[in-house]
Amino acid sequence: MQRQVVILGSTGSIGCSTLDVLAQHPQRFSVFALTAGRQIDKLFAQCLQAKPLYAAVLEANDAQLLQQKLRDAGSATQVLYGAQAFADLAAHPNTDIVMAAIVGAAGLLPTLAAVQQGKTVLLANKEALVMSGELFINAVKQHQATLLPIDSEHNAIFQCLPAALQGGCYQSDLQKAGIAKILLTGSGGPFRQTPLAEFDAITPAQAVAHPNWSMGRKISVDSATMMNKGLEFIEARWLFNCTADDIQVVIHPQSIIHSMVQYSDGSVLAQLGNPDMRTPIAHALAFPDRIASNVKALNFFEVADFTFSKPDADRYPCLQLAIDACRHGQGATTALNAANEIAVEAFLNGQIRFTDIARLNARALSRFASHSAKTLDDILALDQESRLYAETELGSLS
Repeated sequence: MQRQVVILGSTGSIGCSTLDVLAQHPQRFSVFALTAGRQIDKLFAQCLQAKPLYAAVLEANDAQLLQQKLRDAGSATQVLYGAQAFADLAAHPNTDIVMAAIVGAAGLLPTLAAVQQGKTVLLANKEALVMSGELFINAVKQHQATLLPIDSEHNAIFQCLPAALQGGCYQSDLQKAGIAKILLTGSGGPFRQTPLAEFDAITPAQAVAHPNWSMGRKISVDSATMMNKGLEFIEARWLFNCTADDIQVVIHPQSIIHSMVQYSDGSVLAQLGNPDMRTPIAHALAFPDRIASNVKALNFFEVADFTFSKPDADRYPCLQLAIDACRHGQGATTALNAANEIAVEAFLNGQIRFTDIARLNARALSRFASHSAKTLDDILALDQESRLYAETELGSLS
């Protein structure tokens, strides 16, 4: 029997990779719905190929345009619009699996809607846990949803855990299971060896050119600042029910070891593979089975030497800010994430320098570090307050 899949954010890199994996296994999966922002032509092509029952976009005009294009092409896909439509499709009674791949805070509400209906949620959206980790995990437990990580690092950690812990790693006792440390790897981004004196002159085009991964512009900038690794650090704290002291970031430029788990007996288990997101996507889609992903097998005779180093706080101040926020608590991580989204957008638009991203984030963390955010309303209000604060601070950075 086919499992019905909803992709939140189908036109992004994760969404496209998910569709590629699904297309290889038509007997196992069927695309129930696709959602996207403004890339109407791309979503149109995806609808013709995947033939979902529904597609959803944010704006009414875009929905009307897409619906007309689909009708003219003889497609029966029905087009909906608005943020509520995203949530309704994620929570639809016929939905089995939800790929949560919308970048940014916009992905929180539809992902939470899927959790509240007990769906299998494949989590690629960082903000669900960074903004609302405790609330989100409590909802997963309460509604008995299945939560599977898609980020290559978290998926690697998940695969290295004892099988008994994988079904509910977010409520497991790692120490009792003999786990001493989670080792979160990161490539170091495109500026790992760039002199610090040149950081002020880094351009958006340089920042989005990741050496190993093909990603969207926002995530690519986060990788360059290593804020991406900082957000993953916060995610890992919630996904694996641990503390900041249980996680260590390791720079691994080759991006072949995707993360590791260190055990109390001295063993270290690592998950390796070529840097291709179709591997963790296929793993999560079929879990606990294994299916083909069409990713080239790792050839150890072609792999360069593995190297490792500690992250440099002067080179990656955003990483340290995220770790500090994780120690402060939910309010701090919510506010930092919101400010970072404003900062990255401003950098990509040429309003601020690359180094100003960390400066703006530091100001936001200092202002909101002690704020509490327990309920969804608290979280959304703090997110908005931090965004407004960051926007007002932009002028003083330029």
